[in-house]
Amino acid sequence: MKNYQHYKRGYYMPPVPSTDWVNKEYVDKAPIWCSVDLRDGNQALVVPMSLDEKVEFYKELIRVGFKEIEIGFPAASETEYQFCRTLIEQNLIPDDVTIQVLTQAREHIIKKTFEAVEGANPENVIVHVYNSTSVAQREQVFKKSKEEIKQIAIDGAALLKKLADEAGAKYRFEYSPESFTGTEPEYALEVCNAVLDVWQPTPDRKAIINLPATVEMSLPHVYASQIEYLSKNMKYRENVVLSLHPHNDRGCGVADAELGLLAGADRIEGTLFGNGERTGNVDVITIAMNMYTHGVDPELDFSDMPRLQEIYERLTGMQVHPRQPYCGQLVFAAFSGSHQDAIAKGMKFREADPNQMWTVPYLPLDPADVGRKYDGDVIRINSQSGKGGIGFLLETKYGFNLPPKMREDLGYTVKGVSDHEHKELSPKEVLDIFQNTYVNCESPIKLTACHFQQVDGIDAEITIEVGDKKKIYHGHGNGRLDAISNAIMKHFDIRFSLVTYSEHALQVGSNSQACAYVGIEVEGLTGITWGAGIKTDIIDASAQALISAINRTKQIHKN
Repeated sequence: MKNYQHYKRGYYMPPVPSTDWVNKEYVDKAPIWCSVDLRDGNQALVVPMSLDEKVEFYKELIRVGFKEIEIGFPAASETEYQFCRTLIEQNLIPDDVTIQVLTQAREHIIKKTFEAVEGANPENVIVHVYNSTSVAQREQVFKKSKEEIKQIAIDGAALLKKLADEAGAKYRFEYSPESFTGTEPEYALEVCNAVLDVWQPTPDRKAIINLPATVEMSLPHVYASQIEYLSKNMKYRENVVLSLHPHNDRGCGVADAELGLLAGADRIEGTLFGNGERTGNVDVITIAMNMYTHGVDPELDFSDMPRLQEIYERLTGMQVHPRQPYCGQLVFAAFSGSHQDAIAKGMKFREADPNQMWTVPYLPLDPADVGRKYDGDVIRINSQSGKGGIGFLLETKYGFNLPPKMREDLGYTVKGVSDHEHKELSPKEVLDIFQNTYVNCESPIKLTACHFQQVDGIDAEITIEVGDKKKIYHGHGNGRLDAISNAIMKHFDIRFSLVTYSEHALQVGSNSQACAYVGIEVEGLTGITWGAGIKTDIIDASAQALISAINRTKQIHKN
């Protein structure tokens, strides 16, 4: 790309080193969360939400646990204004939830905003005022000096205070130096302190200073250093809630937020699934779940992610990417054979103590914690899959506990089907392959009856059908399967040895069935040939498993 020389770094480093955040390991407590889905998220939609859709989305945000929700820009449109009035007039604002309304630092817009929140409990309202402070905005858009831009912020802050005082409403105030990331940190600090001097925040009426990465311009560590510099040098700091509003232009919104919290921020403004203009706002779900997987309570409830995704996609018209962290359809899916094997063994390891700390390989959290299922969500079967995953799926979903070597044999069979058909196979398709290939095989010989008698070992009498002919054969051995094997080898042109046998109950109850697995080695053939039998009686199942294995050799011929 030849035009790289047309670009330069558009951010500014703090005037003094601000890197204490480097010595902190992880975010150890939940920030104050503020959803901006109904403002930043909504304004980014091709078709913004209707009034009814916004109300439904708002109620879902409350269910998830958001205590601060930016509901919109009331002066921007009639829908935005009516939404605010609807929440107030229909008493839809719970006592523990605060609505936030956004306004530019312009007199007529501020006044319209105050009209919109009239009648609300003042303790449940944040009025959020902003103006742009970046070098690019000052020079290109507003064509104003630093002092003139600062005065816009001061005048806006003063008007908020004046109108609130006149209304006798102790609204909380928030100020954002919009385009903060393109602003000199010392100038941003100067503007924020000037606003705070107007508001004079107190312990019982704290101010919010919000530092947005309106456009993400730097590596996350630069943003963190900028945040730390303002946090350390801001006036009234003990009475200020320092807030972050990261966007995702460089794909680092989550990292910006997490490092910003290490750097002293108290609050995060973001959206569900990262919706927002351009590449989106920071994804609150990812930040919260990152904390969750470190053993920190995020104080938001994402235990039913499928429900949340359905509501989000229906109301916004957006789609959650299949690889979206914690949420996407494929984020827990393992196609790789080695990954599937490790997951299956990890889940088996947990059976000894299901309450132990979660350490399953390749799964950063238990899918069940976010409402996902193991079958279909975790082990996904295609041509890259292996014996461990296929065996795990059959065991957890259908109750078949195949011997390890048989799992390997089935794995090759299943992978061959997937590779030939160029598609992922559903659990039902895997089950069908197993049953059609290995279970109760009745050709070329069909076992219709078997009887045993103990005489210096075991005598077996078996009834075999070949085509339309039925005949009784006898054999003797040191066990039932040995006796049946000797009967087959005596009367049919095949020589084999029984090398593996296992059995288990397939289900519990009056309709329970038994499943048996048999592996044989046949003279003239390499490897083990497998068969399975499913019957209500374990002896019948064992006999049928042996006949299935014999039939699958394709070596059975009558003497």
